[in-house]
Amino acid sequence: MFTSPTRALVLCCLFLTTSLLAVPLDGDRARAADNQEKIKVLYHVDGKDPDVAKYALALISKHIDAEGGPDKIDIELVVHGPALELFEKDKMDPEMTKRFDQIMEKGVKAEMCQVSMKAFGKTIENLAKGFVATLHPVAVKRIADLQKEGYLYIKP
Repeated sequence: MFTSPTRALVLCCLFLTTSLLAVPLDGDRARAADNQEKIKVLYHVDGKDPDVAKYALALISKHIDAEGGPDKIDIELVVHGPALELFEKDKMDPEMTKRFDQIMEKGVKAEMCQVSMKAFGKTIENLAKGFVATLHPVAVKRIADLQKEGYLYIKP
């Protein structure tokens, strides 16, 4: 069918094409494969059920471990509404305090809704150590902003 020179040319072209497909087209993809970015996850707690809040804190801890440690994952915990009362430092359940302290030691960033603090007449000082006010006064806006930044959303 093909003469020897034509066959050699076709085989050479196939070899070159296959070789080029095996090489990443840009260096960014190759670097990303070698040095994966941290996974970004948003945990959302807004209810007043202490069992759900404790469960969320346990999930966060397990998630950090499952990803390979705090250097592999970036977690934001956003709390608002009736859940605020569960995180008042003078009223926190001992198990909740223990779980919260554990995730904070693992580098979790905890934010409390500014509107909720105002509605419940509380300040950051009234809450478990480690909370900061949400970057946006309204927690749901903060949650939407984090999702736009690529955070995966989890609501236990």
